[in-house]
Amino acid sequence: MTSIENPLSDTTLPDTTPSELDEILAASQEAFTQWSATSPEDRAKALATIADALDQADTELIALADAETHLGSARLTGELARTTFQLRLFAGTATDRGYLDARIDHADADWPMGARPDTRRIGLPLGPVLVFAASNFPFAFSVAGGDTASALAAGCTVVLKAHPGHPRLSALTAELVHDALSAAGAPEGTFALICGVDAGADALADPRISAGAFTGSLGAGRALFDIACRRPVPIPFFAEMGAVNPVFVTASAARLRPEQIAGEFVASFTQGAGQFCTNPGVILIPADSALPGLLAGAEYPPAAPMLNDRIESGFTAKLSELAAVPSVSVIHGDPQDPGTPPSPTLLTATVEDLLADPSALTGEVFGPSSLVVTYTDESQMAQVAEAIEGQLTATIIGEVDDAIAPELVRLLSARVGRLLWNQWPTGLSVTWAQQHGGPLPRHHGPVDDLGGNGGDHPVHPAGRLPEPSPDSAASRAEGRTGRRPDQGRRHLGAARLTDAPPPGLGCLPEAS
Repeated sequence: MTSIENPLSDTTLPDTTPSELDEILAASQEAFTQWSATSPEDRAKALATIADALDQADTELIALADAETHLGSARLTGELARTTFQLRLFAGTATDRGYLDARIDHADADWPMGARPDTRRIGLPLGPVLVFAASNFPFAFSVAGGDTASALAAGCTVVLKAHPGHPRLSALTAELVHDALSAAGAPEGTFALICGVDAGADALADPRISAGAFTGSLGAGRALFDIACRRPVPIPFFAEMGAVNPVFVTASAARLRPEQIAGEFVASFTQGAGQFCTNPGVILIPADSALPGLLAGAEYPPAAPMLNDRIESGFTAKLSELAAVPSVSVIHGDPQDPGTPPSPTLLTATVEDLLADPSALTGEVFGPSSLVVTYTDESQMAQVAEAIEGQLTATIIGEVDDAIAPELVRLLSARVGRLLWNQWPTGLSVTWAQQHGGPLPRHHGPVDDLGGNGGDHPVHPAGRLPEPSPDSAASRAEGRTGRRPDQGRRHLGAARLTDAPPPGLGCLPEAS
């Protein structure tokens, strides 16, 4: 791990040099041989040790995070608790072994395709994983976040590229993770911290890295994705990138509960100064409803500090660019001078304007702003659903008897990772069924790191020799399920996925 004598003494960390990076990658590759051979129980113990170390240092961690991110102690206290829960959840995933996706086809002389030999398939850890930390969740999507937890649980070593937005917190958290892993018996090199844009790009291109994980903007994510794909041997790159997360409000919902919808929408798009990748950046409402007037006269929260100067300047530039589109006008705020810190801003355009140039009006503006799009016929919402790019989420605010609802569900199911019914996209529970990802260009990779399925992504399937030894992973999984050897093919450890929707499609708990 990069040596940092006093992580609290400076506001920045020195970039990792090429020679330091070479040593870190060599150590990570060597440690992978040992770490991948450890038992899931030992890896679970190590993850729990990390969680305990973070809990014990909570006061210092939260104070440092608040100083660097301005997110406030209440929000950060909850996020740290979520992070340590996440680590313990992945510890359980390791011992559950469901992520191995173990399958056993016993020999069958009467198989219709001809006599079948004993065939076995199981997931194996990919190798050293390079994780790029995010800015807006300095605990849950950073040094000890979900990507780190899922990779370690699966038997991969981790090289963590720190985010420059919270360098001192990154150094302290990395020190705690490193020491906890050492105390749990993990080999040196199992986890390492690197710093600097060049170090991150060079590490991703290095053949000793077997997979990458990223949370952040579309531009940065695509640039890194291209590096991963240009390698002589391309590698998996799991990227969660920004989105506008459209909200579709039906005419009946707008008529029956306009005050509730207006209040909840304002609370959602201004939460955390709008610095959520699931922030509702576009909302479609009926032009003849009470909602336009309610939003114009709504009470908005005061300006709140953003994560750092770079993110604030990026927000104001994007906001000014969107407001300069001729078809866009202002409902609330001043997009040309939002202040420091920026006050919430609400813009508006018609659905005809959006459909005429979707790319101009549906780009992410990362911060406390949103675009209200008015429509005159509900069928226009279906046209927007067809026109938008892939998104992390989409929300339908409606009634169960809305005629447009089934069509919106059909169209949006192919374009978003999580489809919500009468819920708002900001705020995610860490749980087995959670889906946080979506079709390109907002996400790349079949699974995400937020739900229990995150342990699936640092593994690759591999055939196994017949009749594994009694202590092999496939045999242990078979023993755990209690299945008889004569039951033939089984998809082991995936009972919780029975009758689940297709990957990438969130359930609509109230829609029918």
